[in-house]
Amino acid sequence: MFTFLEASSIDIPTGYIVIGVIVLVLVILAVSCIRVVPQAHAYILERLGAYQSTWSVGMHMRLPFFDRIALDVLLKEQVVDFPPQPVITKDNVTMQIDTVVYFQITDPKLYAYGVQNPMMAIENLTATTLRNIIGDLELDETLTSRELINGKMRQLLDEATDPWGIKVNRVELKNIMPPSAIRDAMEKQMKAERERRESILIAEGEKKSTILVAEGKKQSAILEAEAEKAAAILRAEAKKEATIREAEGEAEAIMRVQKANADGIRFLNEAAPEDAVLRLKSLEAFAKAADGRSTKIIIPSEIQGLVGLAEGVTEAVRKSRTEEKTEA
Repeated sequence: MFTFLEASSIDIPTGYIVIGVIVLVLVILAVSCIRVVPQAHAYILERLGAYQSTWSVGMHMRLPFFDRIALDVLLKEQVVDFPPQPVITKDNVTMQIDTVVYFQITDPKLYAYGVQNPMMAIENLTATTLRNIIGDLELDETLTSRELINGKMRQLLDEATDPWGIKVNRVELKNIMPPSAIRDAMEKQMKAERERRESILIAEGEKKSTILVAEGKKQSAILEAEAEKAAAILRAEAKKEATIREAEGEAEAIMRVQKANADGIRFLNEAAPEDAVLRLKSLEAFAKAADGRSTKIIIPSEIQGLVGLAEGVTEAVRKSRTEEKTEA
């Protein structure tokens, strides 16, 4: 069984309740006056509507009812993409260009009190600066001078935003959109330029091919001529060698024949042949001479005597044979 006590039976002094309420309010008020500034942020503190200080990263305490945080400033680098802006070039061509600005707040106090609505101020300043720069350039220069335009815009914007506590790090032209008629003309021009380059490349290729073919034929003719020259030299050397060998062979043969004749004469002299042998050899030589095709033969007187001798010997032999047959 639970015993319930009635509220009237508890006697709590009223002073304790008031003190508790006051302490609770003071604790809540003290806690609300403590603020912690996160990384890459800065708080602008105002006291009674006037600038008091800039809080950096860490824990800070403000006076209740007198101090207030007027602005939370982001110190990171920020990127703003502005919509396309109409600009006119020096040669009166209207185009649309959109820009991207990279900036960073370096002085929170100047950023808070330097200008009303800083983003709108930067956008308008970017548009006017872009119009001034593009107005001094022609269409072709605008399309090919992005780096120049970016550099000029960054310098001018940085100088203009410095009193606002803003540092412009980079400015980029995101898109450059000429009119449709200009784009069509540019596409036709690019197509014609590509065709021209293609024709030049084809012509250069054919030229190089013709030169290579001609050089190949020239080299081939040179090699053939050199080969023919080498072959002719080799043939001449071979013929020369053959002629030399043939002449050497004939000379050697003549020398051997002469040597044989000399040896024969020397043998005859050493043998001391009789007159009958010499006459018989003369008859043999005469017989060899008579075997020729000459129609006239001049016979020396010595050979004529030998012929008479030979006829006498032949007649004597014939008679002796006849006698032998008669006796038989």
